[in-house]
Amino acid sequence: MENKKLEEFKKNIKGKKIAVLGLGVSNIPAIKYLYSLGAVIYAHDENEKLSNEALELKKLEGIYFCIGKEALKNLNDMDYILRSPGIKPFKKEIEEALKSGVTLTSEIELLVELAPCKIIGITGSAGKTTTTTLVSTFLKDAGYNVWLGGNIGIPLFSNIDNMKKDDIIVLELSSFQLMTMHKSPNISLITNIYEDHLDYHRSFEEYVDAKTNIFMHQKIGDICVLNKDDSFTCDFVKRISDNNIESKIRYFSVKEKVNDGAYYKDENIILCRGGVEDIIVSTKNIKLKGIKNYANICSAISLVYDYVSIESMKKTLLSFNGVEHRLEYVDTKNGVSYYNDSISTTPGKAMAALSSFDKKIILIAGGYDKNLDYSDIGDYIIDSAKCLILLGDTKDKIKESVYNSKKYDENKIDIYEVSNMTQAVEKASSYAKDGDIVVMSPASASFDMYSSYKERGKHFKELVSKI
Repeated sequence: MENKKLEEFKKNIKGKKIAVLGLGVSNIPAIKYLYSLGAVIYAHDENEKLSNEALELKKLEGIYFCIGKEALKNLNDMDYILRSPGIKPFKKEIEEALKSGVTLTSEIELLVELAPCKIIGITGSAGKTTTTTLVSTFLKDAGYNVWLGGNIGIPLFSNIDNMKKDDIIVLELSSFQLMTMHKSPNISLITNIYEDHLDYHRSFEEYVDAKTNIFMHQKIGDICVLNKDDSFTCDFVKRISDNNIESKIRYFSVKEKVNDGAYYKDENIILCRGGVEDIIVSTKNIKLKGIKNYANICSAISLVYDYVSIESMKKTLLSFNGVEHRLEYVDTKNGVSYYNDSISTTPGKAMAALSSFDKKIILIAGGYDKNLDYSDIGDYIIDSAKCLILLGDTKDKIKESVYNSKKYDENKIDIYEVSNMTQAVEKASSYAKDGDIVVMSPASASFDMYSSYKERGKHFKELVSKI
């Protein structure tokens, strides 16, 4: 079946001038695709050192480069600006171009506007990648042709000609991607909201508003899944009502029963549809462990249960291993279990991880300071940890939060400071006894010592392997 929206776009884009801001992994395939449709491309990047893939574009006639200090010049002359998520849309040059009538869009927004099939979009401050991966796996195991993209998978817009009506697109979406979008996925999820990315957004309110774009443009028949346990996402129901958004609301929870969605109770994952309950699986039998992951499972089920049978969901859950660096079981050494939660780059993410264990842990925390609020994490650490090992730029903020907690008792938690991850693992392994759990959940970004949370997580795992 012909995709009429896409064919109309192809007709109109020919000869149009498009400024592509940011020559990263998602925009380069989009540039090639738009160029093939006859658009005139202006490739902009503030970084003067271009990748080999970007340099290859210089061989194509009709692609013009604006690099370095010149990167944001002449935007007023464009028909479209295609923004990379890393480029802040409130830059003066972009705002001036929009006032002159230039259309701002992105690779991901074009995909959502023009794809011929159902789109599931997932956002939130924590749990996005595990949930997105699980949703994709549920659907693939059930026999669907799935396109996985957004923050994970591959850039999808350049593959749009290969998509069919019965396919399903699954997207992990960041606040950076969502904040300028004017169209929402058919089925959306907000896992939770914590303070994050205040080094990018101008305020926490802007960050929250960006997340809500995942449902703000939904239509009748669309579905929005919200976290019953999160006060921010529960408040979004009023925003949906106030804006006359006609999507159907579902919930997930690990604390209480929901009437339409999935919840966790008594070591079972339970699906409830209109008050009718079905036990999907016992958490005793699955590989994903911890309340944080049970929330991810419930949210994923709430998204896909119209498409995937209970039997198929159960089969997938029994074999699903989770995602690297997300409360990932690493190994047991000398009777001590080690978990890598390097993805916890904010206090909120770490607090969710700390709530996942039913016994007191040995916690390794600290890292790069993104100017976040650590005042609440102290209570969680005291409730969840018997030993705290601190490193990195945020160690003093975390320590101060513990000391300031009304629950603090120096006889109930031991606190140590170290200089690096090697020393942290050494201290944890020497402190731990048979049956203990060591969790590296930094509550901080990695950039004081590592290039990414992935590099940090891999280093932690290497150190554990040498114990």
